[in-house]
Amino acid sequence: MSRFDGTQLVIATHNAGKLEEIADLLSPYGVTLTSNADHGLPEPDETEETFVGNARIKAHAAAKATGLPALADDSGIEIDGLNGAPGVRTADWAETPAGRDFGIAMQRAWDALEAANAAFPRTARFCCTLVLAWPDGHDEVFPGVMPGQIVWPPRGGQGHGYDPIFQPEGSNVTFGEMDRWEKNRISHRADAFAKLLAGCFA
Repeated sequence: MSRFDGTQLVIATHNAGKLEEIADLLSPYGVTLTSNADHGLPEPDETEETFVGNARIKAHAAAKATGLPALADDSGIEIDGLNGAPGVRTADWAETPAGRDFGIAMQRAWDALEAANAAFPRTARFCCTLVLAWPDGHDEVFPGVMPGQIVWPPRGGQGHGYDPIFQPEGSNVTFGEMDRWEKNRISHRADAFAKLLAGCFA
């Protein structure tokens, strides 16, 4: 396992909310964070069929372009009653001519479960894979998972994406009803980050 001993890290995203979450998690380590947007980097095409494959594309593209270590994540929801769909296409299910609409994505997921007559509880998991890449081409991989179930109708206006229909294991509220920072403490991304910090920063 390679230890991160630098002072600068590129977060390979244009998502300001994601950057804020990661900055909070890395705040004890005195690392200066920048994003793809700060370096004028485009989003590379995510052409892989796995979370780790797409995270590697993003991390290595940013590390190569900047000459700095780069951290990327790829995440999504896997629904057992849909044979793991939408998976790496989690965001694609929300695409419309006018932009992403996750209300449509959630409805699509529920309609597909109904059409499949999927058994209850309709188990699912949020997955997050973090890849920390160095300019020399080396990387370290850290997968995280939050198991739970799909519920209907959607509940709560917090979070984003499929959060209002995902009830995490051990909770009676959805991610959409949960305080943002409480969700961040237990989420799939938190699981992956705990492994990253133990592996490369501890």
